[in-house]
Amino acid sequence: MKTTSFKGRDFLAETDFTREEIETVLTVAEQLKKDRAMNNYHDQLLRSKTLFMIFYNQSLRTRNSFEAGMTQLGGHAHYLDPDKIYKPALEGREIAYTTERVSDVARVLDRMGDAIAIRCYGDPVDWEYGGAHAMLKEFARWADIPVLNMEDDIYHPFQGLADVLTVKDKFGGYKGVKFTMSWAYSPSVHKPRAVPQSAILYATMLGMDVTLAHPKGMELAPDIMEQCKTYADAAGGSFKYTDNFEEGVEGAHVVYPKAWCATPIFQAPVGENDPKKTKEIFDAHKDWKCTADTMKLAHKEAIYLHCLPADRGYEVSNEVMDKTSGPGWTSAIFDQAENRLHVQKAVMSLVMQ
Repeated sequence: MKTTSFKGRDFLAETDFTREEIETVLTVAEQLKKDRAMNNYHDQLLRSKTLFMIFYNQSLRTRNSFEAGMTQLGGHAHYLDPDKIYKPALEGREIAYTTERVSDVARVLDRMGDAIAIRCYGDPVDWEYGGAHAMLKEFARWADIPVLNMEDDIYHPFQGLADVLTVKDKFGGYKGVKFTMSWAYSPSVHKPRAVPQSAILYATMLGMDVTLAHPKGMELAPDIMEQCKTYADAAGGSFKYTDNFEEGVEGAHVVYPKAWCATPIFQAPVGENDPKKTKEIFDAHKDWKCTADTMKLAHKEAIYLHCLPADRGYEVSNEVMDKTSGPGWTSAIFDQAENRLHVQKAVMSLVMQ
C-alpha cells in the first residue's frame, strides 16, 4: 500500500499513477465510506482548507460530491462560474476584458487556497481534442497547489475511480470480472470520450477482462487503446474490441453502455469538424440501446453502470435503470454515483494534506 507519494500531487489522469497508488486511493475511499456509515467524522482532515472549483460545463454529481466531500473533511469548496469571473484562457486565446490568462488565474488562486478543481471539455475548447487537458496541465504548471481533473476531453479520473470502487463493492475484487464498456445511442452527438476512456484504463489496470464495444466511427484515442493493452498484459487480464453490441454484453459481469462522440466531430487533425457527419454515424446505430433483453445476455448477477445523466429511452430503458434490487441483474447507478463522493474525499485527503 503506497501512502507516502500523494502530498501536493495533481490528479489529472489515472495514467500518472501506478496501480499500487490507485489501489491505495480505493482503500482509503472504502475506509471513508465505512466511517461515514458509522457516523465517524473526518472534519479535521482538511480543516479550514479551500478547494476552488471552475466549471466550464454543467454538473450535478461532480459539483455536489466535491462540495459535500470538502464539507465532510472540514474544508470548503468555492464554486467559480467562468462566465462570472474573467474566464481563464490559454495564451493566444485571450479576449480583452473577457478572459484572463491561465497562468495568472492559477497563481492568484494558489495564494488563496489549497487545490484547484476544473471541468472543461467540448465547446469551451471548440472540440479540439486534447485542448481542455492542455488547459488543465497549464493550470498545474503555474499552481503549486494540486490541480484536480473533474473531467476534460481525454480523462474523467474521478468517475473512473467510482466505477471500479462500485465493481469491488459488488464483486469483492477484480480478477475474473468481465467488464464491458459499450457505446449506446443518444440523439445528442456532443458527448466527450473521457468517461469510456477512463473506465477502460482503470479496468485493465486492475486486471479485469475488458471488452470495448462500439460501431465503426466511434473509435477511442489510439494511445488510450495501446495503454489498455499494456495494462491488461501487466495485470493478467485481457482487452478486446467488438463492433457487435450483443456480443460485447454476452456473459459480462459489468454492462456499461454510454454514448460518446464520433471521431468526425473533433477539429483536425483528429477529426473533420463535421457535426453533420457525426450525426449520420449516430443515427445509423439507434438499435444500440440497453434493455432488459440486453441484460439477459449478461451474467445472471450482472450490474448495469452509467455515469449519469443517462438519456432514458435512448441509451437505456427505464426498466434497466430502475431495477436497483431483486434477483438477477441489477442497476448499480446510484451506488456508483454515491461512490463519487468517497473516491473524491480519498484523493483530496491524500493530495491536500
